[in-house]
Amino acid sequence: MKGPSPARAKGLVLLVEDDPALLLMTCYNLEQRGYRVETAEDGEAALLALETSRPDAVVLDWMLPGLSGLDVCRRIRANPALRDVPVLLLTARSAEQDAIRGLDTGADDYLMKPCSVDTLDARLRALLRRHQSSYDRLSFADITLDPETHRVERGGRMLSLGPTEYRLLDLLIRNPRKVFSREDLLRRIWGQNIHVEIRTIDVHIRRLRKAINGPGEIDLVRTVRAAGYALDDGPTTDGA
Repeated sequence: MKGPSPARAKGLVLLVEDDPALLLMTCYNLEQRGYRVETAEDGEAALLALETSRPDAVVLDWMLPGLSGLDVCRRIRANPALRDVPVLLLTARSAEQDAIRGLDTGADDYLMKPCSVDTLDARLRALLRRHQSSYDRLSFADITLDPETHRVERGGRMLSLGPTEYRLLDLLIRNPRKVFSREDLLRRIWGQNIHVEIRTIDVHIRRLRKAINGPGEIDLVRTVRAAGYALDDGPTTDGA
C-alpha cells in the first residue's frame, strides 16, 4: 500500500514489517515527518516493490516470514541497480554479534525495536545525507549524467543508452581516468553470482562508445591493453 505524498517530502522510503499494526503506525509517523512511504509485509513483497520503484532508503525488519530481512538485504546488495540504496535494519535482537552480522550483510545502520519515531527519523535523515552525493549531477569533459532522472547529455544533446551501458557510464564517470579490468566491471555491473562471459564487457563497451561518441568527437572511453577500460579524454587505444 502507499501513503499520501506530502508536498515537501524528504524522500521515498520502503518500509518492510510483518506486524500490521506496527507497519501502519510507523508508516503514519514517517509520513507525518515528510517522507513518502511504500510498504511491504514480507521479503517477497519487498523484492517485488523494488522491481517497480527505487526508494531513497529501505527500513527493513530482520524477522520476516519466508525471506528474512538479512536475505532481502543480500538481494539488494547483489543487485547492481539497488546496491547503493541505504538499508536500515530493525530488529528486537540485542546481542552485539547480531548487530555485526546485520552490518556485515550490507545494512548501513542497525536499530533495535521498539524505537521512537524521532530516533528512526534521525537515523534516516543521516543515511539520506550520507548518500545524497549519489544523486548529484555528474560530469566529465562535455558529458553530464543525472542519476536521479537517468538523463545523459553530451555537448547539450541527449544521449540514448541501454540499461547496461548506462550503468557502465555511471561507474566510469564516478571514477574518471581509473582503469577497471574486465573482471572488475563484470563484478560491479552484473554482480558476483551472475555468470556472464568476459567478452560480454567488450560488446557493451562498443555499444557505449557508439552511444556517446558523435562524429568528430573525442572517444572518451580509453582501452588500456591487458588492463581494462577507463573514462579519459586523452588518446584512446582501442583493443576491444
